[in-house]
Amino acid sequence: MGFYDDRVLPRIITKTCGMPAMNKLRRRVCEPLTGAVVEIGFGSGFNVGQYPPAVTRVAAVEPSDGGWRLGAQRVAASSIPITRSGLDGQHLPFDDDSFDSALSTFTLCTIPDLPAALGELRRVVEPGGVFAFLEHGDAPDDSVRRWQRRLEPLQKRIGGGCHLTRDIPSLITDAGWEIVHLDTFYGAVPKTFSAFSLGYARNPR
Repeated sequence: MGFYDDRVLPRIITKTCGMPAMNKLRRRVCEPLTGAVVEIGFGSGFNVGQYPPAVTRVAAVEPSDGGWRLGAQRVAASSIPITRSGLDGQHLPFDDDSFDSALSTFTLCTIPDLPAALGELRRVVEPGGVFAFLEHGDAPDDSVRRWQRRLEPLQKRIGGGCHLTRDIPSLITDAGWEIVHLDTFYGAVPKTFSAFSLGYARNPR
């Protein structure tokens, strides 16, 4: 991982994804989590403090040392044990059925092989377990999607591989998850970057 990705990008993400206004959405997406949770794209730990009391521990999967360092104080202050437990969502270092729940917030846009990562989550989450997600992606309006297609090449270069045009709910269902609840809406930032999907799915296997 180069200097930009390890030192600069985590600070940009901290500014854009760490806005206090996002806490309400983070709290909502964490509501269905229970027991042992695997969180991919832990970043700087902005979901710390939003986990419900039913969560007993969090295994944080985060490739960026810089992002993990920026979240050190949040992790240390957490009443729930949090351990950095992996670097790559596409290859999770856990046994089958190791977790009760999974969480992803603003991560599925960047994973190179997203079907592989979603399949790995199904493998490590027990049958009937929950996958909660808060993501941005393909907008519902043609005019916004046109801008997303125009800006995506630049966004991928400066945003660590971040895609603007992924249809996140469809990709989740294509991976075999059954979406139980889904709320789609635009956030407060420009629509090109804030076509949000907030929901949770169950592992039917």
